[in-house]
Amino acid sequence: MTDHQTAHIPIPERQDCKPGDWINNRYRVESVLGEGSFGVVYKVKDNSGQVWALKLLRLWEVPSTIRQPLIERFDMEYRTGRIVSRNLVHSVDTGYLKGNPYIVMEFCEGGDISRYIGSADAPLSRLAHDILNGLNDLHINGKVHRDLKPENVLLKADGTAVLTDFGISGDRNKRMTERNIFGKPTQIFGTYAYMPPEQVNRARGNSTVLPTTDLFSFGVVMFQLITGKLPFGTLEDENDLVRYQKRGKAGDWNRSLLLLNPIGSSWVHLLEKCMDPNLKTRIQSAAEAMTLIPADPSFMAFRQSQVYSNPITSASAAPSAHPSASRSLLRVMQGKEDGKVYELEALMDKANKRLLTVGREEDNAVCITDYKDSYISRRHCTLENAGKASWVIRDGQWNSSQMSWEDSTNGTYVNSTSIGEEGQLLKDGDIITIGDTKLRYETLN
Repeated sequence: MTDHQTAHIPIPERQDCKPGDWINNRYRVESVLGEGSFGVVYKVKDNSGQVWALKLLRLWEVPSTIRQPLIERFDMEYRTGRIVSRNLVHSVDTGYLKGNPYIVMEFCEGGDISRYIGSADAPLSRLAHDILNGLNDLHINGKVHRDLKPENVLLKADGTAVLTDFGISGDRNKRMTERNIFGKPTQIFGTYAYMPPEQVNRARGNSTVLPTTDLFSFGVVMFQLITGKLPFGTLEDENDLVRYQKRGKAGDWNRSLLLLNPIGSSWVHLLEKCMDPNLKTRIQSAAEAMTLIPADPSFMAFRQSQVYSNPITSASAAPSAHPSASRSLLRVMQGKEDGKVYELEALMDKANKRLLTVGREEDNAVCITDYKDSYISRRHCTLENAGKASWVIRDGQWNSSQMSWEDSTNGTYVNSTSIGEEGQLLKDGDIITIGDTKLRYETLN
């Protein structure tokens, strides 16, 4: 099946797999690669002898009240792994084992990049490039990883670094009100050591997760690889956590330690841009960050031997590839309506207006259905037709009862840039973020 169908899922049964067991007569378990709160990852072989990684969601351990959102999260992880990218772990199959969903993925025999932390022979520039290229591919497809850390960067046999664990990237912001299996209240996913200030302190008016979240985490990862330490201090107990987060919020990272490293000075500029606590002044795209990677001879030789798309001319930044386009679409890339398409000209013709309103209520021309903890405003933003297949997006809407313009609660973003009432002309491939939903603007002939 392509997606996990949730309407007729049987009650999950306990299924502890051991080496030698077969999963649905298709995958033979070789060993356990790792375990988490909700799942286990096995090394498996298929009937042809090909080695894969299989992640099984242990639904039998999960209260029935939160099974549905976990299945949705898991399904989105599978689909995120279908994005074509040299630097993302690819999903190849999905299914159920006695009511418990699983995903089959590429097996990366090199393990994760933790072994390079503080290592003098770490291929830093190449790792940085691969991580950023993977992030760029996520971002232009409307995804944010949200949990970038060394354990989630794996190595293929040829040394290529690939991102994995899209259980957060492919899903909403996970402000689940349900309690988890440990009885704890709402979780903030991600590892605190790598989280930017705005991800730690979630609040109204500061709740939209943008690509800049991943770029902060990237800065922390690179600092740790270079120095062997975390940038904002040690993290061994709750008191350390308070101090660590306070330093993160102040941008007080250990520059002196970085400069003690022989190559540290060449990384200062990029890390300053990434670990800026202000998401508005932080570096705004993985494509831009790639241009700031320090060059070394081995990396330049490697880069010249590879064939990459120029990140600066990726879909998120390039001018329209369809100059004579006559149709404009909004495609939901992340959110409850993942995959849904809104045809703007058709909606304009139906409304007999060149202004289309976007929000969570049904009186909007584009009504975005979100999860119950919606961060989409009733009157979130406005699309204005500016000519043939040309649209301007503005934050907020005109409130006729108050005879004034009303801004959204959490803002409207194009790629990583906040827009206001003055608006911005959309380009083919732009990613629009409203609340927890991401939409891609597309133009077609």
